[in-house]
Amino acid sequence: MKFLKHLLFLLLIAFIGMAFYVAVQPNSFTISESITIKAPKTVVFKAVDSPTENDRSSFWKSSETLQTEETHPTDSIIQTYKSGRIKASNLKWAFDSNPDGSTNVTRTLFADRLSFMTKAKFVLFGDNVEELTNQFKTDLENLDKEVVESMSVYSITVDGVTDYGGGFYMYKTISSTGNNKNATMAKQWKEISSFMDGHNVTASGRPMSIYIEMDTENGNVIMSNAIPVSENVLVAENSNVLCGFMERTRAVKVTLKGNSSHIMEAWAAARKHLQDQNLEASEMSPFEVYKNDHASLPNPADWITEIYIPIKEKELEMENTPTL
Repeated sequence: MKFLKHLLFLLLIAFIGMAFYVAVQPNSFTISESITIKAPKTVVFKAVDSPTENDRSSFWKSSETLQTEETHPTDSIIQTYKSGRIKASNLKWAFDSNPDGSTNVTRTLFADRLSFMTKAKFVLFGDNVEELTNQFKTDLENLDKEVVESMSVYSITVDGVTDYGGGFYMYKTISSTGNNKNATMAKQWKEISSFMDGHNVTASGRPMSIYIEMDTENGNVIMSNAIPVSENVLVAENSNVLCGFMERTRAVKVTLKGNSSHIMEAWAAARKHLQDQNLEASEMSPFEVYKNDHASLPNPADWITEIYIPIKEKELEMENTPTL
């Protein structure tokens, strides 16, 4: 009996000692992990800030709560996280752009006011900081994959035969390799827009590219980059920006929604439709119309490009002749 009393006394002392040791353990810890994602900052921020993705983590349970407290567009997101294990904490996302267009994403958990039982668990079994760190890494890798996949989404729609109204346009003609085409287009439109601003000429439609020659193998082109205007504009003889006119035409139309890297596939779909419908391209140059400003849309999945291949009217009349 005496031995039992001594044992209980020793156990009590051990328990008190352990409780004191647990009590003096740190009440907080910090975990921070980063990843570089090959995407513009606005695209990455939008993915994280999406209200349907606020539970973007594998480290908390459904019974625990996460709430967004502050949002600084494209720069940071601050959330609060509460659970039985961690009574109060801040979860911060930080987004920093790199010169190459990629984004550094840093996710930091500032865990505070740890419960006594959580600290006791850390003492007995070791803290789970390493486990949480690995879960942070996994979450960021999943974010990287999601963002990259969202930017690669595209669709090609064969709209069929349609009318195109034509009209006047300001333009510059140039040759370009397939690799440099987008940069060349941007430079051309900048120069045309500068000319129009200097001569008080107002655009009446979206920018377009008219293809005089196109190499379907490597994408090399001779093209006129153009901006539609409402009337004929007289220019000086030595002007490097000219005014042209496009006749009204019927054309096979194909719409690409997504990165312009898929444009040759869209052109192939347009030519296939010509062949499948026994239509013949006219002598008029094919062209593209850019329905939104690609430069202002950081996610290429949002870009919209329309392809038009003008067709011979006699072929169209045969197509529309009723079968008797």
